[in-house]
Amino acid sequence: MEDIRLEQFFTIVYSCTTDRQKPHERLVHEHALGCLLTGEMTFQSSKESFTIHEGDIVLVRKNQLARMEKKPSPRGEFQLISIFFTREFLQKYAVENKIIMEHKYTGKQNHLLTNDPFIGSFFNSLRAYLDHPVRNSEKLAELKVREAIELLIPLNPEYSKLLFDFNDPHKVDLRKYMNENYAFNVPIASFARLTGRSLASFKRDFQKEYGTSPRKWLQEKRLSEARYLIKEKGKRPGDIYLDLGFENLSHFYFSFKQRFGETPAELLVA
Repeated sequence: MEDIRLEQFFTIVYSCTTDRQKPHERLVHEHALGCLLTGEMTFQSSKESFTIHEGDIVLVRKNQLARMEKKPSPRGEFQLISIFFTREFLQKYAVENKIIMEHKYTGKQNHLLTNDPFIGSFFNSLRAYLDHPVRNSEKLAELKVREAIELLIPLNPEYSKLLFDFNDPHKVDLRKYMNENYAFNVPIASFARLTGRSLASFKRDFQKEYGTSPRKWLQEKRLSEARYLIKEKGKRPGDIYLDLGFENLSHFYFSFKQRFGETPAELLVA
């Protein structure tokens, strides 16, 4: 039985699990600074894939589709502390500190932080609040989030550019974006947001570009890629269905047979 512990005070979140979780997909809504206390986590976006280990700290930019896989340590636990920097909080901080970023951020989406003793000590200080939640308060948590920003800014000028870019996602090339991100199993509304469109505008532009609905195109694209990987590359169905955006193996088999008249396993041995 999977044991999951999740605690949050203000925008600081502690998560702990004792079982290995299958890869899950999500839209990263806010910038996040995370420290992996125990275990291992793989983070995959359309642009890159990396793995963080015990003690690693990573700054993740918002508005990304990501596939994450969490693995407990040999001692039996996966523990992660994450600090989420909301737009509202960052705007307030920028006004108070007279921070103005005139240009849109175009740097790396994710930054693995080097071994900075201050950042490391900062995350160690958060353990006490997690162990003694009765002492927590929103005011105290807000101070800790401010402290995180104060520690980040001197490390690298890029971090300020990333955090204080308040531009909304601009309208991007729909065909290019969908070809790069079709395998992420997220709601259509997430694709709309990340391409800089309302849901209605996204569906309208999609119909004009592809001559079909987003849902039908995604299904066809994923199935066609699956057929190519199995037939031409000899990939096993069980190894690819999650990476192509299918929620479970049975749904993948059903959809595949409905589309091509044979199951993935039958194609593999043909």
